[in-house]
Amino acid sequence: MASAFKTLLACCFIFPSLSNAETYSFGIVPQQSASKLAALWVPILHQVSTESGHKLIFKTAKNIPEFEKKLAEGEYDFSYMNPYHYTVFHKLSNYNAILKAKDKRIKGIIVVKKNSPYKRLEDLSNQTIAFPSPAAFAASILTQSAFKQHNLNITPKYVSSHDSVYRNVAKGRLAAGGGVIRTFKNTEASIKDQLTVLWTSDGFTPHAIAAHERVPSEDVKDIQKSFINLSSVEKTKKLLAKIKLKGLESAQNSDWDDVRELKIEILK
Repeated sequence: MASAFKTLLACCFIFPSLSNAETYSFGIVPQQSASKLAALWVPILHQVSTESGHKLIFKTAKNIPEFEKKLAEGEYDFSYMNPYHYTVFHKLSNYNAILKAKDKRIKGIIVVKKNSPYKRLEDLSNQTIAFPSPAAFAASILTQSAFKQHNLNITPKYVSSHDSVYRNVAKGRLAAGGGVIRTFKNTEASIKDQLTVLWTSDGFTPHAIAAHERVPSEDVKDIQKSFINLSSVEKTKKLLAKIKLKGLESAQNSDWDDVRELKIEILK
């Protein structure tokens, strides 16, 4: 399993027209399995590489805490990270936002098995609830704050990814789980069809695509422009649709002030 994971992370496309181009790592938050993320993101990165003239190599981590460690060390040149991660690693590791999803707000959800006895948040009092990781912004932080606001005691069980949350709930191992609308829509039908959304949070600025400060500004601009152009061509628009995005737009650091106002201090 470990060797297969390392092999997957090492894989990349051959870009014959970019043989002398600069190569940059692009880290994706592991909300889903590495194989699923690669299937969704490698075609996108290939297209952006071809258009921008800079090779982007798919990277991820075995779980979200490991991903956080890599961000803290500034390991990725570019990264797709959750809103809370961005507020932390902008300050800690000098990542600067360049893109965010167009016309989108991220919302946390709590899912339960269809036909379960749980119909309201209050019904989940004293239950064990699945979450992907402590610092998963919408799937863990927003959902757990809802239980706190309703004075409901729960036991969190961290299971490493959004897909694992949905799978555990669908198989009846845990009463409910936290996720986000995008990954829920993107999970396999055989799992999703067994679940229903019990609760949805308010919306916040979504995930950031951020560049480490060491990447030359001209290269950052080339890559930013190429990502934005994806939504203007039918073929590449379909690639974005597979990750449940309509398009990407330029972003700046202040766009995540709504997240900063929550004063979350899980990671420091």
